[in-house]
Amino acid sequence: LQAMGDNEQDWLALRPQEPSPSQCCGSGCKPCIYDVYEKELAQWERAKAMQDKSLLMGKKEQSNNSELNPDTFTAFSVSSVEQLTEDTYQYKFELPGKSSLPLSLGQHIVLRGVVNGLEIQRAYTPISPRNAEGYFEVLIKCYEAGLMSQYIKTWKRGDVVFWRGPFGGFPYQPNKHGELLMLASGTGLAPMIPILQSITDDEEDETFVTLVGCFPTFDRIYLKPLLQDLARYWNIRIFYVLSQESSLEKLPQSYQENTYAGRLNEDLMKTIVNSCRRKPFVLICGSSAFNEDMSRYLKAAGIEENSCFVF
Repeated sequence: LQAMGDNEQDWLALRPQEPSPSQCCGSGCKPCIYDVYEKELAQWERAKAMQDKSLLMGKKEQSNNSELNPDTFTAFSVSSVEQLTEDTYQYKFELPGKSSLPLSLGQHIVLRGVVNGLEIQRAYTPISPRNAEGYFEVLIKCYEAGLMSQYIKTWKRGDVVFWRGPFGGFPYQPNKHGELLMLASGTGLAPMIPILQSITDDEEDETFVTLVGCFPTFDRIYLKPLLQDLARYWNIRIFYVLSQESSLEKLPQSYQENTYAGRLNEDLMKTIVNSCRRKPFVLICGSSAFNEDMSRYLKAAGIEENSCFVF
């Protein structure tokens, strides 16, 4: 009987752990961490019923082969850390040789962190061009009280972190929409950048784009040089809406005519939509409150839900 008890303990030790709510990033990934758990649990139950531990050998939660995978976490090493504003950083990760991340436009990847023994997962969208070789870059805003932020702020060059994916994304096709209107708040800029770059890189793609970037102040606009470069293309317009600036007088001359002080409200939305060359298809990315506000203002401006995609 004793041997039987020990055997039961062995099997219980091998049983997969049910994820805690903090481990789900809430971005609707397929497979979600709960899907992965269900699959591993079924595998464990089958192995236990057959009393054959070798059936669990295929179970792996992370890998070191530097190939991104939706089911398992893969180790990537941090190659550089650049602080963009007081709370936002751009992190660069190494990829082996000249490989690229297998992402389609606007897809996100999920980061795993452990803080005070609690495992957490969050979704981020790489901002590096899709054809970037040997690296990928992610834009991350760190929050004072954020658990994941506490973990991310410790990163330095050479550290290894774990990602899985890719998930989601906007199924962009060149020239499918005459005009795209992109509404991005803060790091909501991230999924817009690869789509913008794919349009400017493709001479055959004549999609017209109006990007509206919402930030608190001029100093906190991310990636200014990149955005300025993109705005030079004939088919790209970029506007900034700065919620905490009361006047635009102190801004550089080149920004004054395409920047608004205050919040992006219903009236400003109507003005922007009416300035588009044709009825736009709209991409939205920001906090849930921002996304809800934008959907409401768009409706008032005559843009229906089926002409919008929310990241």
